[in-house]
Amino acid sequence: MDTYGRFPLELVRGRGVWVWDRAGKRYLDCVAGIAVNTLGHSDRSLRRALGAQLGRLQHVSNLYRIPEQEQLATAIAERSCFDRVFFCNSGAEANEAAIKLARKHGHSVRGIPSEQAPLILTAQASFHGRTLAAVTATGQPKYHQGFEPMVQGFRYFPYNDIAAFEALLADCEAPGPRVAAVLLEPLQGEGGVIPGDPAFFARVRQLCDQHGILLIFDEVQIGVGRSGRLWGYQRLGVEPDAITLAKGLGGGFPIGALAVKASADHFKPGEHASTFGGNPMACRAGLTVLEQLERRALLPHVERMGTLLQQLLGELVARHSGLLVATRGWGLLQGLVLRADAAVTAPELVKAALDQGLLLVPAGPTVVRFVPPLVIQPRHLRRAVASFERAVLTLTRSPRS
Repeated sequence: MDTYGRFPLELVRGRGVWVWDRAGKRYLDCVAGIAVNTLGHSDRSLRRALGAQLGRLQHVSNLYRIPEQEQLATAIAERSCFDRVFFCNSGAEANEAAIKLARKHGHSVRGIPSEQAPLILTAQASFHGRTLAAVTATGQPKYHQGFEPMVQGFRYFPYNDIAAFEALLADCEAPGPRVAAVLLEPLQGEGGVIPGDPAFFARVRQLCDQHGILLIFDEVQIGVGRSGRLWGYQRLGVEPDAITLAKGLGGGFPIGALAVKASADHFKPGEHASTFGGNPMACRAGLTVLEQLERRALLPHVERMGTLLQQLLGELVARHSGLLVATRGWGLLQGLVLRADAAVTAPELVKAALDQGLLLVPAGPTVVRFVPPLVIQPRHLRRAVASFERAVLTLTRSPRS
């Protein structure tokens, strides 16, 4: 089905931070499947682990205990502030699980009548997935168009705006308990690579505690090491009641997860499930990714590479201040921000970079996103920025039609 506006490129193989097209041309991958390929392409440890797992057991029903699933849940819990994990297949599914959990919390804990939809507060410019409830949670009207009516029970406020959040919460709660949860990205990815403000998140945490509201973080894009910390919430100094995970957790193998504190675990047997979620192959991939992050000391590496990338992009902004205005982000999720009056768009720059052998991804019309595999090295980052600069010069020096 014609659901993707694809670039004119067919990729057939990859190794590390490189991919090749059918004609044999090599590209430096600073997309990583959109923050998915944590360990790069065709990683040896993943090949060995998944090959061995395929030789043992690939899938069984969640009707039975699955050792790999229990091991991955334990690994996540031991490395976070959470106690229990539900596994699914994608970020959207993880957020759907979180939305159901929030509604259960609203009815069973906050006492919201069953005939009322518990409210979930989310941020403008957020992105939470493409399923109907997750896309409703997404605070971008362009994703709603054509799919109305949206799921009831969502309200939106400006990201990082304490006063606006306080006003919305007070308005929603004026008739009595109505808000079940607040769902936030620690760093907005699709919304333009906008890091969360620690003061804002601390205030949201305080108000959620006062009202008995769940605080849920969508870490589908920033989680599993991409920020330079294992979890994005560690960048903010605020513990949520739950987080959603996907993308980088499987290193390229589809997996999603909802991790919760014991106090937020309201599901009972039969209330939520997944046929494929937490199967042995997916969980072996997740276990391997977490193991390799530690074995290769990739978290401090991401910190160093993120600092270098910010420096290189900052120098690029200084050289092209007529087009670029800033760089922002955490670790290896960096956004290069175009001027509002720029003569070119982020998608046009991404396409021009493709011609220079560099894969990038836009985050809206005015932000170019750099999200390479976490194993990227300094020489690769310097090459990426040099290639992007050639793309900039190609567009800005060429007459536009």
